[in-house]
Amino acid sequence: MADKRDFYEVLGVSRDASESEIKSSYRKLAMKYHPDRNPGDAEAEESFKEAAEAYEVLSDSEKRPRYDQYGHEGLRGNSSGFHDISDIFSAFGDIFGGGSIFGDLFGSGGGGGRGASLRMEVAIEFEEAVFGVKKTVEITRREPCDTCEGSGCKAGTRPRKCSTCGGVGRVRQVQAIFQIQTTCPACQGTGEYIKDPCIRCEGAGLAPKRRKIEVGIPAGIEDGTRLRISGQGEVGVNGRAGDLYCFISVREHTFFQRHGDHVLIDVPISYPQAALGTELEVPGLKGITHQLDVPRGTQSGDILQIKGEGVPRLNSYGRGDQLVRIIVEVPKKLTHEQEELLRQLAEIEKTNVAPERKSFLDKVKDYFAPEES
Repeated sequence: MADKRDFYEVLGVSRDASESEIKSSYRKLAMKYHPDRNPGDAEAEESFKEAAEAYEVLSDSEKRPRYDQYGHEGLRGNSSGFHDISDIFSAFGDIFGGGSIFGDLFGSGGGGGRGASLRMEVAIEFEEAVFGVKKTVEITRREPCDTCEGSGCKAGTRPRKCSTCGGVGRVRQVQAIFQIQTTCPACQGTGEYIKDPCIRCEGAGLAPKRRKIEVGIPAGIEDGTRLRISGQGEVGVNGRAGDLYCFISVREHTFFQRHGDHVLIDVPISYPQAALGTELEVPGLKGITHQLDVPRGTQSGDILQIKGEGVPRLNSYGRGDQLVRIIVEVPKKLTHEQEELLRQLAEIEKTNVAPERKSFLDKVKDYFAPEES
């Protein structure tokens, strides 16, 4: 990630730029580097992708603060990193979709007649997020109608050529010295119209169907991550399907908390164990246990590490660590013998005060001591 340019530099905005400024700057860059304006220009295409990735992060209320604090490293596993132009059109349908200035200026280049992309929430368990899992999800999407085989026409009839555009699906408009092609408003770009529509799909050629789809969730994925399942959205007018976007929701674990590539667990120990040191059997992920040496004098809140037993690093190698936070428990009830032993310890501490405690007590005495006149 070190070779990537700063996203604010890419969009040409300041670090305190507003959402509207970021969107406005992105629209200008997208217009400049759009593939339809720069056919065959690989450099322009890369600039187009770079601007889209910068916008994808800086327009996101969760990713932008993370990027501001940690830079590109803070986006590990969370930035889309668009691979092709169709990814961008699918992700930013509100900017490139039908009716937008991009759709009007560039027509099929903005979506190529692709079907609508779908989105859904996928909830997974904490350890499924850590180690990865395959989930079967159910979606309802529009597919070619079985009754009319996708034609949209009543049995025995055929579509007719659109009289507005002459069957080409585009109309030309002249504005000043510019000639602009736009989608035909009569046939919505199909070049045809249906006089006798199919009863089941009402002429759309598409009807809703329930489908089961297997989603591969990679190890190390974080809560809120978006996964793109290519070609699993709705079918478009030319047969090209949109994408399915799965937004991952990770359920909380009973014991573990996630901190980046590390997992944290709180382990209670007694005062004697903290003072004298001990060996603990600590629960780990996937039901395994680890032996942990707790050194003498461990304080409540101290964090000990078990190397390489955390979360696999997404798109990288190795795993983080398991962090064990020690909580020294103070008993609420004591037996008579325990109370006597603690009283004896208290008496010893009065006569053999530890240096740290003596320093603190001296400071307290000095603070409350009356000032000499």
